[in-house]
Amino acid sequence: MLRQDPPRIDPSYRDGYANAVDGSASLDGTADNVVDIQQELNALEEMILDSPRIPLTGKTLVDEEELLDQLDAIRINLPTALQQAQEILKQKQEILAEAEDYARQIAAMAEQRAAEILDELGIVKQAEAEAQQMRQQVRQECEALQQRTVAEVEQVQQQARQELEEIRKQAMEKQRQIHREADTYADQVLGEIEHKLSDMLRVARNGRQQIHRDTQ
Repeated sequence: MLRQDPPRIDPSYRDGYANAVDGSASLDGTADNVVDIQQELNALEEMILDSPRIPLTGKTLVDEEELLDQLDAIRINLPTALQQAQEILKQKQEILAEAEDYARQIAAMAEQRAAEILDELGIVKQAEAEAQQMRQQVRQECEALQQRTVAEVEQVQQQARQELEEIRKQAMEKQRQIHREADTYADQVLGEIEHKLSDMLRVARNGRQQIHRDTQ
């Protein structure tokens, strides 16, 4: 938060300046020469206005001694009033310079704070951009991982189908081999039986022939 104490103004000067401007008091708060001069000028004006006029001339008869006394009163108080006015003007310029310096400091602090806010906003925007970039990267990695996983599953399924097909082929080939071996074995057994039956048939035939020869 921008905060700085404003320039301090001497209360005696502030009150004295305000009163001196409206002609009511001096810098120390009492009746002063500024007021005296105003009163003396008013008295001089009243003296001239109240003096008798010369008919047909438009001129006024003024008491010379009274007029000179009034001018002397003004002349006596005038240097002090001018000095006080110069002092008021000097202090006014100092206060204005101090106020301008204070305003410049406030403006500089405001610019600095604005720059800090812009920097903070820049950091926030950068953090948001980095977060968005990270989310995008994570999303891409997840999609890539999902694609790899799907590809690996399909590859495993394809390999399993190939292995199953190979096992089926091997089983069928084994079955055909067993059938061939069984047929071979059966043929051998039947051949042996046939051979034995042939021997037995021959023996039986020979026995019958011998019986026929013996009966003749």
